[in-house]
Amino acid sequence: MTWGQIVFKENADFKADYLVFEVDREYKADLLVYMVDREYKAKGNEGLWFFTNGDFKANFSVFFVDRNYKADFTVFFVDRDYKARWKNKTKMLELNLPVLD
Repeated sequence: MTWGQIVFKENADFKADYLVFEVDREYKADLLVYMVDREYKAKGNEGLWFFTNGDFKANFSVFFVDRNYKADFTVFFVDRDYKARWKNKTKMLELNLPVLD
């Protein structure tokens, strides 16, 4: 069974499933995200995200907000796939981000 997180970046906050804030330091993030270059590489709820160009293809949509307090969760984009993970497990359980079966 394959699991993945296919994400669509919305252009308005009211359209998004989740509001996300990108932090400037790894230690500030709830989730460390690695952007994969192929859909099949997006696995589980581990922060391996594939950004799609169609909302109908996505498991969920995000909108990047300009302030931390507006966000459902914070992310930091890492440079290697093995670094992707949830740092805030409580937030992970609260949000229960959908994954593709």
